[in-house]
Order: sequence, then structure tokens, then C-alpha cells
Amino acid sequence: MPADIRTDWTREEIADLFDLPFTELLFRAATVHREFHPPEQVQLCTLLSIKTGGCPEDCGYCSQSVKADSGVEATKLMDVQRVLQSAAQAKDAGSQRFCMGAAWRNPKDRDMPKIVEIVKGVREMGLETCMTLGMLTPEQAEMLKEAGLDYYNHNVDSSPEYYERVISTRNFQDRLDTLQYVRDAGINVCSGGIVGMGETRGDRVGFVHTLATLEQHPESVPVNALVPVKGTVLGDMLADTPLAKIDDIEFVRTVAVARITMPMSMVRLSAGRESMSEATQALCFLAGANSIFTGDKLLTAPNAGDDSDAALFDKLGLTALQGDEPLRACKVMEPAE
Repeated sequence: MPADIRTDWTREEIADLFDLPFTELLFRAATVHREFHPPEQVQLCTLLSIKTGGCPEDCGYCSQSVKADSGVEATKLMDVQRVLQSAAQAKDAGSQRFCMGAAWRNPKDRDMPKIVEIVKGVREMGLETCMTLGMLTPEQAEMLKEAGLDYYNHNVDSSPEYYERVISTRNFQDRLDTLQYVRDAGINVCSGGIVGMGETRGDRVGFVHTLATLEQHPESVPVNALVPVKGTVLGDMLADTPLAKIDDIEFVRTVAVARITMPMSMVRLSAGRESMSEATQALCFLAGANSIFTGDKLLTAPNAGDDSDAALFDKLGLTALQGDEPLRACKVMEPAE
């Protein structure tokens, strides 16, 4: 990471960014974005659930938890060929990265050979690979690295203070430990969170602060807006309340602050985008978001769809990202020790 990229942000500094007049905040975020990224290019990613439901965790937002009464049925890990067929379709649709999620607390060692085979197969297609499998051991992270995995996603979800109100089956440090194992193995980190879970702005400050003060910023930072699912703790708790959907301007502010504090990271609009207006999405792109999930579904949640995204890109004059993301490009250019 370049020496002038800060990892020493204070919560007070981040809170001050959130408090800026909206137009000033967007101007600063757009200026930072243009310094490090092509402003008219957005990375296209596809997300596939390769093992759905039956997760023993009690994450209050998740329809795949065994604690949720959401109607999501548990499945086994998909066959390798089915995953590769989906990856080929994603590539044909223009995706640069193929992300795969399994509803596990952590993968079992018996699952790893199949996971390794999937990673190798998707990479052979020329796609970037990303996986989210829950918590990892250092040994599992090394296996994924040897298989060629490009990214590992493990979100911190919220601030350290609010986290325990959403999840009780693991703690915040467990999240950070897995991120460190991934980093130590030499895999790029994808880590973000969810807003609109009933948290305060102070919690959004804490969420951004956690990621912006890691020794190395995540290469990808997905910002999700909660999709309240009936039968989940948060879905039922927030239903029919003003908290059921985060204010659009506040969401854009969160994207802008993430961009300013993590200038070289890819900031991804993730879950919740299907309910955003075109104008809100345009503001997010102006604020520095430069990655989206395309396709009709994100794991079990609906998504905008390829046709809708193509129409929006055409309207805004955006194109699909070509080439490496800035933080990865920096690594390629660094001299070997």
C-alpha cells in the first residue's frame, strides 16, 4: 500500500466526514475517487450460493440461519460442474469476478478438496475468484491460496459495539482473526458490512473506522443495505417501522466516507441495490462506488439483474472495469524482496 494512504484515522475524523454538508462530502469523495480510479468504469461481479441454508450461526439479518423461519431450505455443496457452468455464464455476461458463498460457520476439512477444485476451475476460465465460507483456520487459508483464490470475503458487519446486538454465536474478534489469516496467506481481502440494521450513525462511523484502520485496507469493501427478510430477527423487528430502510442520503454518505478513508479500495454496492432508485445509485457512483453485483440474485436475496444494469450504465455513461484494481496493481508492481 502506498505510503501516503492513511490507516490511522480516528473516529472523530470519520464522524466529521459524515457531518460534512452533503455536496461537500460528495465533492471530496469524487475527487479522491478520480485520483485513484477511472471514474467512468465500474467492476462487474457475480455472486453464487454454492451451499445454501442450514447455517448454525444466529446472524439476525440472515435468512440462511437455522434460527430463521424464512423458508430457505438447506442444500448440500453444489457439484463442481454446476458451479463452473454458472461461472461461464457470468463471464459471458461481462463479469470480471465470480464470487461464491457457502452458508457455513466454517468449512470442514472434508469440504476443502471440492472447494479447491472449484477455485482452480473458475480461475482457468480467466475469472477472478472470491469465496465466503465463514471462519477459516490458517491452514485452510493456505489451501485456498495454493488453489489460486484471489479474494476472500468476510464482512465485519457493523461496529464492534453494535455487532453483539446482531450476532451472538461468534464475536467481533473472530471476524478480525479470519481476516488476518487470509491476509497472512497472501489472499486479497474483501470485507464490508451492512447498514440499516437499526444502528446509529456512530455505529456506521465505527464500522468504517474498523476497516480504515486495518494494517492494510481491504482490496474490496462491500456496503450492503439491509434487506429485511420475514422470519429473520431483524426482518421481523424492523418490519413496518421507519428503520426498515436506511435513508438514501445516509447510505450515500456511508459510501462517500468509505471512499475517502479507503481511497484505493473497490467500494461495492451490494445487497439492497434492487430497491434503490436510479438517482440514488448514480449518487453512489459519484460518491466513489465502483463495483456492483450483477445478475438476478445475491445468494438468496433479489438483485437488479443484468438487463437493468446495462440500461442504467448506458444512461449514466458507465462501462465495465477493465484491468486490475489499484491495490492489486500496486502489489504486482512491488519489487520482490
